[in-house]
Amino acid sequence: MPGIDKLPIEETLEDSPQTRSLLGVFEEDATAISNYMNQLYQAMHRIYDAQNELSAATHLTSKLLKEYEKQRFPLGGDDEIMSSTLQQFSKVIDELSSCHAVLSTQLADAMMFPITQFKERDLKEILTLKEVFQIASNDHDAAINRYSRLSKKRENDKVVTEDVYTSRKKQHQTMMHYFCALNTLQYKKENSTVRTSISFFKMGSENLSEQLEDFLANIGTSVQNVRREMDSDVETMQQTIEDLEVASDPLYVPDPDPTRFPVNRNLTRKAGYLNARNKTGLVSSTWDRQFYFTQGGNLMSQARGDVAGGLAMDIDNCSVMAVDCEDRRYCFQITSFDGKKSSILQAESKKDHEEWICTINNISKQIYLTENPEETAARVNQSALEAVTPSPSFQQRHESLRPAGQSRPPTARTGSSGSLGSESTSLAALSLDSLVAPDTPIQFDIISPVCEDQSGQAKASGLGGRRTNPFGESGGSTKSETEDSILHQLFIVRFLGSMEVKSDDHPDVVYETMRQILAARAIHNIFRMTESHLLVTCDCLKLIDPQTQVTRLTFPLPCVVLYATHQENKRLFGFVLRTSGGRSESNLSSVCYIFESNNEGEKICDSVGLAKQIALHAELDRRASEKQKEIERAKEKQQKELTKQRQIEKDLEEQSRLIAASSRPNQASSEGQFVVLSSNQSEESDWGEGGKKRESEA
Repeated sequence: MPGIDKLPIEETLEDSPQTRSLLGVFEEDATAISNYMNQLYQAMHRIYDAQNELSAATHLTSKLLKEYEKQRFPLGGDDEIMSSTLQQFSKVIDELSSCHAVLSTQLADAMMFPITQFKERDLKEILTLKEVFQIASNDHDAAINRYSRLSKKRENDKVVTEDVYTSRKKQHQTMMHYFCALNTLQYKKENSTVRTSISFFKMGSENLSEQLEDFLANIGTSVQNVRREMDSDVETMQQTIEDLEVASDPLYVPDPDPTRFPVNRNLTRKAGYLNARNKTGLVSSTWDRQFYFTQGGNLMSQARGDVAGGLAMDIDNCSVMAVDCEDRRYCFQITSFDGKKSSILQAESKKDHEEWICTINNISKQIYLTENPEETAARVNQSALEAVTPSPSFQQRHESLRPAGQSRPPTARTGSSGSLGSESTSLAALSLDSLVAPDTPIQFDIISPVCEDQSGQAKASGLGGRRTNPFGESGGSTKSETEDSILHQLFIVRFLGSMEVKSDDHPDVVYETMRQILAARAIHNIFRMTESHLLVTCDCLKLIDPQTQVTRLTFPLPCVVLYATHQENKRLFGFVLRTSGGRSESNLSSVCYIFESNNEGEKICDSVGLAKQIALHAELDRRASEKQKEIERAKEKQQKELTKQRQIEKDLEEQSRLIAASSRPNQASSEGQFVVLSSNQSEESDWGEGGKKRESEA
């Protein structure tokens, strides 16, 4: 029927706020129809009462006219003319009374009965279905809340799952029948009103003109057409309901079978209900169930009952990862591009959880701006899947740069490497086997500092076996290692993975490691990323827990031999750390660490380069200072030796003078004067006298 909107029965399972808003319009229309029909029924009831009163009044008038001849008036006589006239007139009045009685019956049957039937059957059915649907909707919301609070230990609770299945099926079926009744109400409203009008016009139709008969005939044809269209639509909606009930039965389960309903990773638009985490205090939080949908590069939210949705977050260049939150399943966190805003949401099933993460990742890469977003997303995901196998083009690209008959020269690199801006004059011939060790395991998460063996890092950094405090507390007499550092720059990063590499002398090592780690994450469906604060100083790089301020990992700056950003995605960056030990036979091994930042990859590389320059200048200054100190120590030593030589010469001169003085005869003066010799001189004199005695004895 033209001009009549219908409630979409196909969207009852999704039960979006838009559908609920449209349902509210139809319910408001049903309430207006009910009020109008009540008023129309009251007006017709007044006509019916007035017709009954008129019929009773004419009947009483006819009766009184018939009884005129039986009246005995004191002054009146027998007037036959008057009596016959009144008798004739009473017959006419009696006929009018009969007509009014017939009209009253016709009013009751033709006008009031359709209105009463429409009120008692159709409108009452609408009210009953509305109450049943409200109860089913409340039961479904309560079941979903119980299922969302289900802990990981009880994730296979059959009672709660069966409750969700039953309540969802009941709500869906009730909602479909309720929509069908509201759609049919529009036809029944017009059918009932037109039937009442036709019946009203048909009363006394033998006294009507031919024009009104044509008018009533046209109205009757219109009513028949409306009724046929209504029957056809009702039959179509009933068939649609039956088909949807059969097709939607597997979807009533809260966590559907992934083999029957695979995850679609190529979406750039998605909508559905999610639980949003809202902090109410330092520890406590609440979860609100709202309808979320993507619109371009924005994530919108809409509560049930709202007319339109509001902006929840800008997801262009954002990051999304799966998180564990309050022992709830299927949670993921969205962090804005600047890191200032983050939201934790909970999906209903594992399928929705992965699809939401994939959709937001696709939107974050701005795939939705292309002409065919889903095809572009499919190509990107297919490229990620194919990236696990070695790419021959990568090897051929480097083999083509190798000079003919020239082998790769051995490189012994001790200095640091620059970022992408510093390109070598000639590319060494690289291959996949020379970049990454075969069968190298990938580490996708950062091990906690409490259980991590950091002996290798401690040896590399020269810190010995210093213990890391797991509570982030420092001793009273212990000074922070980076307090005296000139450079302190903090960045928000997310750890993607690390793996051992064979080479550490070209940025292609970092690019190949990024490719393999991203491809492995796509294949194994790993979306979780550990967020940390990267502190760049002149001594080391530190990964710090943003909540507890515990140092997760420490990378000594001299061991960072290579760092680079991705060629296309500037948010990705990595560095190669040369440490002792590893899977290789040599004592040294190289491990490449890959991170994702908030559009600050080049800034981090520039900061690391600045830190290495400052460290290099500090080392040069230290060496110059040590050399100057060595020169000063040599001068001081030479001065001490010279002073000692002079003292020895002075002592020899003094001894010579004393020996010369002791060789002269000692004559005592008359005044009793004598010469006082020192202990050395006295010993020498004793030795001389003893020698003279030994000579005389001989």
